[in-house]
Amino acid sequence: MKRILTLMIFLTTVFTVKAQSADSLQVQLARKWVNSKVYALKLAALMPEDEYDFKASPEEMSFREQLIHIAENMTWLSSSYLLVDAPVKSTATQKSSKSEVLKVLGNAYDLGLEAHMKMNAKQLDEKVKFFAGPMTRRQILILMHDHQTHHLGQLIVYLRLKGIKPPDYIGW
Repeated sequence: MKRILTLMIFLTTVFTVKAQSADSLQVQLARKWVNSKVYALKLAALMPEDEYDFKASPEEMSFREQLIHIAENMTWLSSSYLLVDAPVKSTATQKSSKSEVLKVLGNAYDLGLEAHMKMNAKQLDEKVKFFAGPMTRRQILILMHDHQTHHLGQLIVYLRLKGIKPPDYIGW
């Protein structure tokens, strides 16, 4: 049911973007974002809840911390640099249950998709003040993709260390 809802949201927003803009990168990134959400939630669902505090090494974030970090980063970038007037969504904490973490993660991906879809090509090319120096909103979108991919890769290692086979990769 969730996958069908995500697909419906994606199709609606893709048609909106195509009507707003001929920016094919924006459309491609939105499609990739939906697939990343599905993949992230599959990864997160595979780890048993009693292993959510597992760390691959002492200096690493736990599985739960990785998921919360991904969600917080997406929420921060989306609400601060892309959807400037968007309210910041609540996030999970170290005491959040697995189901709460999954919900917050899904909501963060949805906010990210909204950010992908609400801008036209001109807005994507506008520069914003960023802590690492000025960036275009398009660069922020690409950063969001890169950041979540980095952490999802780490989660694959965590699952493997627990003897859990990760789901097959969902790309384009």
